[in-house]
Amino acid sequence: MNIAYVCTEKLPSPAIKGGAIQVMIDGIAPLIARRHELTIFSVADPLLPPEETDGNIRYIRFPKLTYEADVARELAANCFDVVHVFNRPAPLVNYKAAAPHSAFVLSLHNDMFSPLKITAEQAERALNACTLLTAVSEYIKRTVTNRYPIDPRKVKVIYSGVDLAQYIPIWTEEGQRIRRAERQAYGLADQKVVLFLGRLSKTKGPHLLIQCLPSLLTRHPEAVLVIAGGKWFSDNSRSEYVDWLHELAAPLADRVIFTNYIPHSHIPKLLLMADVFVCSSQWHEPLARVHYEAMAAGIPVVTTNRGGNAEIVRHGQTGIVISDYANSQAFTGAISYMLEQKEHARYMAETARAMVEANFQFEHVARRLEAVYEEALATHRRQTAGL
Repeated sequence: MNIAYVCTEKLPSPAIKGGAIQVMIDGIAPLIARRHELTIFSVADPLLPPEETDGNIRYIRFPKLTYEADVARELAANCFDVVHVFNRPAPLVNYKAAAPHSAFVLSLHNDMFSPLKITAEQAERALNACTLLTAVSEYIKRTVTNRYPIDPRKVKVIYSGVDLAQYIPIWTEEGQRIRRAERQAYGLADQKVVLFLGRLSKTKGPHLLIQCLPSLLTRHPEAVLVIAGGKWFSDNSRSEYVDWLHELAAPLADRVIFTNYIPHSHIPKLLLMADVFVCSSQWHEPLARVHYEAMAAGIPVVTTNRGGNAEIVRHGQTGIVISDYANSQAFTGAISYMLEQKEHARYMAETARAMVEANFQFEHVARRLEAVYEEALATHRRQTAGL
């Protein structure tokens, strides 16, 4: 098949500035390109040329201001069997008009059919224009099927994944060597490290981890909270919320460490410094890919029951899931459990790693997407023949 990927206008591909969608594309693209022609459209970036070829993958990048029109023009000029549009239902209608000969797959990585993001008329046009949809979790699938009269079989849940070769389990000799090096880089020795990794926004909830730290320190005086991330992908500028985080942390002195943005390539190593990884999301998280990453590294995971998180972090089996997600003391209890009940924490971490090995590698994602592309193309041809 001749396949086109249409990325969002937010971040470039490859993922030189991070982004969950871009990271996933980086992982699956070489696997898809082994058997198919693949063109990836993304927004331009000063660090990348307007066009380049890497192996069997062709990258074409356009300015943000004219991105959608430029992509539509290219789709019209080429004969793609399948066009995979990432997370942007509204412009898909124009893309379909430009390339009626192509089957269209729309993948949803957030609640993009929220009335806050798209009108009912736009949503219905987009749903009619795409041949199939994919969703990163059952939760995201329900955000569509609960709002619109769409056949649930038209929406396929495709969980994300990782390149397992990059994630050395913490219990291995190599994992321990990396752990020591990462801790040394931040001046950590025998401290119990609680790691937050994500954007510094209120919806991600890192303030709750700072607020829970005083009570955690009464039970674990050697605890340290490491907050890894920036205001936005690759953006370390300050915001009112980031300033507030630093104000909250100031009385705790060196018990809170801010690392700023961490390049995605370094995350597999950074995770190994942790004794516990915490996703403190307060919003309806689609299913944050950092869960897959922490599980792959063998780090005990604490998360919230928001959105799709609990679909892979199963309470008591592959991590701890907090229901009282807005209560800082709930985090104190969950983190303390992981630090104190080491055998159970190790069991959950090993079970989580095995789950990733069996289900959530990029090889799995690529195979599942190929099946979707084949179904979409066959469906499109039947529909076209019936006209």
